Amino acid sequence: MPENATEVTAAGIARLAGVGRAAVSNWRRRHADFPQPVGGTETSPSFALPEVERWLRDQGKLAEVPLRERVWQQLSGHPAGAVTALVHTGCALLLVDRSPAAWREITGVSDDRMAGVLSLALNDALADRFGPAGTGRAVHTPDRAELLPSVPLLRGAAELAAESGTRDTYDFLLGRQLDANPRQYTLTPPGLAGLMAELAGTGGPGVRTVLDPAAGTGALLAAAPGPAGLYGQESDPGLAAVTALRLALRTAPADCAVDVRTGDTLRTDAFPDLTADAVLCHPPFNERNWGHDELAYDPRWEYGFPARTESELAWVQHALARLREGGTAVLLMPPAAASRRSGRRIRADLLRRGALRAVIALPAGAAPPYGIPLHLWVLRRPGAEPHPTPALLLVDTAEPAEQATGGGRDRLDLTALRHAVLDAWHAYDAPGETPGSEQRETAPGAASRTVPVIELLDDDVDLAPARHLPSPAATGGPAELAGVRERLTRTLGLATGLTPPPPALTTPAHRPLTTIGELARAGALQLRHGGTGTGHGPVLTEHDVLAGTAPSGSLPADQTPEEPVLVAAGDVVVPVLGGVTVVRVVDENTAGAALGRNLQLLRPDPDVVDPWFLAGFLRGTTNNRQASSHASTATRLDARRLQLPRLPLAEQRRYGERFRALAAFEDALRLAGRLGGQLVQGLYDGLTDGTVTPE
Repeated sequence: MPENATEVTAAGIARLAGVGRAAVSNWRRRHADFPQPVGGTETSPSFALPEVERWLRDQGKLAEVPLRERVWQQLSGHPAGAVTALVHTGCALLLVDRSPAAWREITGVSDDRMAGVLSLALNDALADRFGPAGTGRAVHTPDRAELLPSVPLLRGAAELAAESGTRDTYDFLLGRQLDANPRQYTLTPPGLAGLMAELAGTGGPGVRTVLDPAAGTGALLAAAPGPAGLYGQESDPGLAAVTALRLALRTAPADCAVDVRTGDTLRTDAFPDLTADAVLCHPPFNERNWGHDELAYDPRWEYGFPARTESELAWVQHALARLREGGTAVLLMPPAAASRRSGRRIRADLLRRGALRAVIALPAGAAPPYGIPLHLWVLRRPGAEPHPTPALLLVDTAEPAEQATGGGRDRLDLTALRHAVLDAWHAYDAPGETPGSEQRETAPGAASRTVPVIELLDDDVDLAPARHLPSPAATGGPAELAGVRERLTRTLGLATGLTPPPPALTTPAHRPLTTIGELARAGALQLRHGGTGTGHGPVLTEHDVLAGTAPSGSLPADQTPEEPVLVAAGDVVVPVLGGVTVVRVVDENTAGAALGRNLQLLRPDPDVVDPWFLAGFLRGTTNNRQASSHASTATRLDARRLQLPRLPLAEQRRYGERFRALAAFEDALRLAGRLGGQLVQGLYDGLTDGTVTPE
């Protein structure tokens, strides 16, 4: 075995063989020739990937390792770490993109010789894309010793790029790394990054250079369409290199310069002379050690020296300092930054001088930390305008994103959110528009208002939209409440008609049983798992199944390029986690959606198993208890262990009709509950704000 062979965990072995982790544990106990651990810990050992592949093939458990999975396992188990492996892979893919013929020539030699030749070739390729070494670029040329353990990975990545393209290959590997280590990175979701780029006008003719001073994984710069220069700074050297390579593989050298530097932006600004057309930034939140003591006399604090607890206002002023006159900055901010008393003087000066143009409240779940409703601040560097803007745009978008789905991560209607924000911003920022104090029409359930600056310059200078806007749910007024009441009355009548008759008393039936696993092995149904794939269609999420709502999720657009599992009419969908006895039979309206995370799909053969019969018996409490296992923090359902009685198809359909009627009754009760809650809250709001009278 090579000295620096790639290592793989039990979870990786399970993924290679297409089995569960329990199967890998059984193999280790039952087979004396199973590969011995070469690293890791006692509770989470790691194994040499070549030995594992050889054993799986010898046992007939693996015909051929899929190329994508092989490359990922090589990257994730790299002896120098996954981030180093990503950097080496990005460098190699850049060379493949720049000179395919040179790459083929380099790979035609032994691994040892290839590492030395490749280092020289990469030095030229990186200099062409990022400038010569020693200019402060984030990507340094790896030497022969560094590259040698990566050579098998680089060969595989280039082979994968021949199938999928260099950009998609790198996005796939980066996406898998981010998904596998969510707590190590502060991510900006692609949908929100795109919205921020649109607010900054990065696709417009006047925006040629875009800066992200807290670049992270490069999501914001990657969302900016068509600028001539992308500039970023990131304190983590490995992450800065990955971001530079990600952007370089997305753009052509003749069209877009990429300049990403390493360093602490506030303490050591890498671009002190840059005047960007736009700045996009998702800064770190609540940092106490941001340089308060060292930077007291920094010229960037044009609007006031930030308190130690106001690191976000330091990032705001840094963004303004790097903008040209009239340039736009969009920052993702914690809601406390709009109202903390320690920042009121800086907020007041931002308003007086017309630098702060809009504060937009997002729903919880739009970005991490997912439990907090974050804000977007839109700023513009004053200069060319004769007078500061007389009003601030305030937007509350919680309702359009949440009203159909109940809110939360993976449950946001991003299309409604985008339209609500952009409609309000474009109306406010239209040429010739004179902002004044007015309520504006927005998407249903949203609220926006332009508030005169003079109204905000009180002792608190509180800019939280919720302080100055009515509840979005109440904007419809009495007419909307009357419509809700009418729908509730109809739904209650429907529920009454669907109420099941009194059950007939009988003794418990003793019938022969089978399991889902046995039916799957016999070909009577298929069992699939959700959560993979990429695309732009709707996704049936775990919350949609629990709440009985329409598909509300979305697949990542730039991660794993896999085919998603699409649901069809008659499929039965079961949540994996939580121990809740909820099952959904897919109808024609839901068919075609992708299957989301933490969901299992059962696709019965309708000539053997009736879908409603299957769904009904899966709802049994005893059945679920027998098929569930309990971890320290969650209950997990193993659908293969769920039981069904062996009945003729005609008898199954008789049961199925009764289960279908129960599901319709349950849907009516659920809708009545939602409408009732909406009516009650609307009446509370109307009575308290004066839009509804006691009469």
